[in-house]
Amino acid sequence: MISAPLRMFAQQPLTIIENENLPPASLWEPYSRSLELTGGIRPYHWTRASGSLPSGLELRDDGEIHGTPDDSAAAEFTAAVRDNNSPPQQQIKKFTLRVEKPLAAEWDRTARVNGQRIDGSVKVSNRTGRDFDLTIVALAVNEIGRATAIGYQHFPLKKQTRDLQIPFGDNVSRGDYIVNVDVVGEEPVSNRIFRARLVTDKQSVTQGP
Repeated sequence: MISAPLRMFAQQPLTIIENENLPPASLWEPYSRSLELTGGIRPYHWTRASGSLPSGLELRDDGEIHGTPDDSAAAEFTAAVRDNNSPPQQQIKKFTLRVEKPLAAEWDRTARVNGQRIDGSVKVSNRTGRDFDLTIVALAVNEIGRATAIGYQHFPLKKQTRDLQIPFGDNVSRGDYIVNVDVVGEEPVSNRIFRARLVTDKQSVTQGP
């Protein structure tokens, strides 16, 4: 009896295919991401070779980044993985994991003169896993530094609220103005305060007293 020829199959090399810029995490919001790779022989074993993850997160042996961030600083770390070959294959790769800015504000409609009024609106976002006690103040500041309030709101901004539109506006006297919009988010559990500010170019009001 003639035995069938022995066939040797080439083993696919161990390769990390995960992008070096990981999806961002949110402060105080549970995070889970499994690092992806191909080839080698399972099971894989992951370790953090250098650097650090955002506070509150860890890299598990199975390649899952897991936890709840409690700080908003970005982090860079190098992960190493080995397979179950003999001897094991190993790969390393550097990753960046950032935590989203907790409180964000941007113009929805940049403040502009409308007759005797200055009107505008902003979009605010709470990119965390906790509610904020939010205060928004819009001031029109004239050329001699006198400030006129043209908007004020104070309310709870729920966690993971994105791009909430908040309008403001009021009548002002004639003159040149710069509009400042100050946004303050207070988180009562940690007693932390987050701030954002938007500022316009000079606006000229030519109507009115």
